[in-house]
This record gives sequence, structure tokens and C-alpha cells, in this order.
Amino acid sequence: MRLLLALLVVAGTAARVHADDKPAHDFIADAKALLVVGACADGEPPAGIKPETYAAHCKAVKGSQEEYRKNWQTKARAFFDANVPKSIPKTVVYPFAGGDLATALAVYPDANEITTLSLEPAGDPRALGKLSEKEIKQSLQVVAKELGSLYRSNFSVTMNMIGAMRGGHLPTQLIFGLSALAMYGYEPVSLRYFKLTPTGDIHYLTDDDLAVIDAIKDTGKRNAELSNIELRFKKSGGTNIQTYRHIMANLDDAHLKADPSALAHLEKKGDVAAMTKAASYLLTFENFVTMRKYIIDHVQWMVSDSTGLAPKWGTPAGFEYETHGAFEKSNMKAGESIAPAYRALFKSQPKRDLPFRFGYPDGKFRGHLIIMTKKK
Repeated sequence: MRLLLALLVVAGTAARVHADDKPAHDFIADAKALLVVGACADGEPPAGIKPETYAAHCKAVKGSQEEYRKNWQTKARAFFDANVPKSIPKTVVYPFAGGDLATALAVYPDANEITTLSLEPAGDPRALGKLSEKEIKQSLQVVAKELGSLYRSNFSVTMNMIGAMRGGHLPTQLIFGLSALAMYGYEPVSLRYFKLTPTGDIHYLTDDDLAVIDAIKDTGKRNAELSNIELRFKKSGGTNIQTYRHIMANLDDAHLKADPSALAHLEKKGDVAAMTKAASYLLTFENFVTMRKYIIDHVQWMVSDSTGLAPKWGTPAGFEYETHGAFEKSNMKAGESIAPAYRALFKSQPKRDLPFRFGYPDGKFRGHLIIMTKKK
């Protein structure tokens, strides 16, 4: 009897291991289709989709991309080439990122790993094959509008992203990432979706997982189940593989306490470089103490606008600040409490020009940027 029980336990364990060892579903074919149809990179459309279906969309998107290259990307890349130290960690964390891989690649083009976190899901990468031509055209209009807004303003409006990404028929957040790859000369190598375990480990979605998800008919709920991506990429013609992960997570204290998986995942990375911008001054709120502590404990170098880690927390923790551009007052009420400290910080330092906008402008519509370095 004991032998039988032992055999049953071993068999059960083997079954669990076998189930966990099922291969992750690779969505690279879907990613390449979205790269052409949604992100408007050069290439052949997938079978069944006519070029005229996305012609108007790509005319608008390519115009926004070209404007971005001319007015922002070229200037920003030159600035960050001159100001980002080569010795900082190659692992990057970008909280409150929305769909903004583009800025992360401007700051950290050689990062081994970039992780963005926001309230927005990546969405279903197979959507092109599920929608009618009319639905694709309508959904692409939403994508083009939000991409254009990001590239013109250098930030996205949260309320707009709710409709475009959480309830969007196309995977808008993923398309934003693919557009960023195309503009910076990268190409996707693999695309896998995952969930985080309570201890912060990655469980890649398998075909069995997808069968369960596909039973969900509500678009928003299905997108929420397809929220986290791992997009591996390389320079066109290159061999070095880099990794971009996006995690949908609410980063306030209550949500991180209820579901600590995202924080546990970040903590496993050890020391990191970081960035944030246009983050609604959430890091100054008393219900975002956990994320402030994470930045203090793990970040070695960070770039932000005035929505980053303010000097009242950073200076006692051993960070030094360097200012670029101009700042006198916040552009919104949420930043008023911290504005005097930033105004004093900018006033105390030499004037350093900033030839592009980084996140929010100040209250007088002037660009500003802050570099924060952990003292050794």
C-alpha cells in the first residue's frame, strides 16, 4: 500500500513537471504581421489582409514617425550618447511607462533587458486574424491617433490609453513596442506571453493556457489575460539578442501588497538603471511608498522629468542630481507640493540646455530633465 501511494505521488509530481515543461507559444509570426500592418515597417502583409486595408493608417503613422525622428529622436540620441555612463547596469526598469518603449531605447539602446510597467495590457497578438476588414480599419485609426500623440508630446494621456489598450481590439501596447523597434533599427526575434508567479518568476503561456483564454469572449477581459509580453529583438543584421518585457501592474501600495508578484520580479533583478516620465507625480503620493523604496534600494542611475524620485527622498538616500532644461512650477496640480524643491534644485545648478522635451513640460511649457546617480 505504501509503495502504491509512493508511486502515485511520484506520478503526480511527474505530471506537474511535465505540464509545467510544455513549450511556450511563440507569437513571432503574429508580431511580424503587426509590425507591417500596425507599426508600418516595410514588409509583406499577412495572408488575407490587403495593403489598402492599412494604407491610410500607415500614411498617418509614417508621418508621425518621421516627425518624431526629426524633432525628437535625433536630438535625444545625441544627448543620451553624451550623458549616459557606460558603466551603469544593463538591466533597465521603467515604471509608469504606458506603451513607451521608444524613449527607453533612446536612453538605453544597448540594454540587455528593458522592463516597462503600467496599467495597460499588451493585448491579443492574433487579433488581425479575428477581425473583419472594417474592424481592422477602425481599430487602426485608434492606434494611429495614440501613436501620433505619443510621438508629438513625448507622453501619452492615461484616459486615452484606457480605451486604446485595455479595451482595444488590436494589441495597441504591443504595436507601440513594435513601432519603437522599427524606428530604432531593430527587428523582433521572438514574442512570448507570460504570467508572474507569487514569487516573481515567469510562467510562459502555453497552448493549453491559450485554450482557456480563448474561451473569454469579452475583449477587455481577454486582453487582461494577455497582458505581459517578452519580446526578444536584435539590430537588423546583428546577432546580439536583447529582451523587452512589459508587465501590467498597478504599482500603488495596496495593489503591490495584495499581489506582490511584480515587485518580487523586479527585486530579483538586483541593481538596475531606471527611468520614468509623465508619471502624474505618483512617486510623491503617500500610497506609492513601496515603489519609492524600490527605487531607493535598487536604482543606480536614473533619468526622469519632475515626476521621478524627488530630492526630499533621493538626497538622504545618497543620490546626486543633475538638472537640464528649465523648471519653475509644475504643469499640474498633482506636482505642486514638490515644485518648490525642484525649483530650488534647478536654480542651484548651472544652466544646461535641453534641445528636446522629456515627458511633461514645466508650468511654462519648457522642457526639463533630471539625472539621478547613486553615490558610491
